[in-house]
Amino acid sequence: MWGAFINTIITFIIVAFAIFMVVKGYNKMKKKEEEKPATPPAPSKEEELLTEIRDLLKK
Repeated sequence: MWGAFINTIITFIIVAFAIFMVVKGYNKMKKKEEEKPATPPAPSKEEELLTEIRDLLKK
């Protein structure tokens, strides 16, 4: 009886640790995906020039 109980406890701890590691890895991967698009690309020189021309034409 005690052997089966201890075996069940050890099996539970191993499975719980494995699930914990999978969830931890998933959260880490998801966090990296959210951080990537944080910085928008800077406008190119051509876009800046066109913006200046547009502003001058408005005046």
